[in-house]
Amino acid sequence: MARIMHPGDTERRILDSARRLFAEKGYEKTSVQDILDDLGLSKGGLYHHFKSKEAILDRLNADEWTTTARLLDELVGRKDMSALEKLRALIVSALDTPDHLDLVRSQLALLKDPAFFTTNMRFWSTRLPESFRSLIDMGVQDGSIPTAYPEEAAQLLSLLGNYWLMPCFYPASRADLERRIRCLATMLDAIGVPVFDETLIRRAVRGLTALMPEGGTASA
Repeated sequence: MARIMHPGDTERRILDSARRLFAEKGYEKTSVQDILDDLGLSKGGLYHHFKSKEAILDRLNADEWTTTARLLDELVGRKDMSALEKLRALIVSALDTPDHLDLVRSQLALLKDPAFFTTNMRFWSTRLPESFRSLIDMGVQDGSIPTAYPEEAAQLLSLLGNYWLMPCFYPASRADLERRIRCLATMLDAIGVPVFDETLIRRAVRGLTALMPEGGTASA
């Protein structure tokens, strides 16, 4: 007996196909037709759920943020970790998740577009620091993050982590990236936010290296 497809199933298939194709080819080089061919779906079937390829990417990014927000809520509620450990866990989630890194890498070329870059910079300077700030405030209370600069620390993590450390903006070798991360760690240590231990530094180097183009050094 044929399986009746629920509308939500088709939407999920479209998102899964797009995510995979974006990772394989890059967002810009993936066409709507590529997604249709991959799924054996008609244009009407896709456009019933998403009005454009851009809408698919927006949904994928929104889903990623929902996952991050859910993790943050779980971390906030845990009683077996210090706030510093929770902050490390939140950062690790962005550095050690292959699907997340693939999605980031697939749209790096879009950051050359001023409008797309501005949208991302606005997110990095507003909403993202809020997630870091909640854990830093907890760390001030439990003594694991003894900083007098919680707001500034949240902004440093957000803006430098997503701009200065990104090899698409600042071309770097693996050694350059490690030096840059250690520099950020030193700055944060100096204001009482010792989030980058050796384990996190290694993970950050590995995760950011995965965002480099083939060849090992990013170009602007």
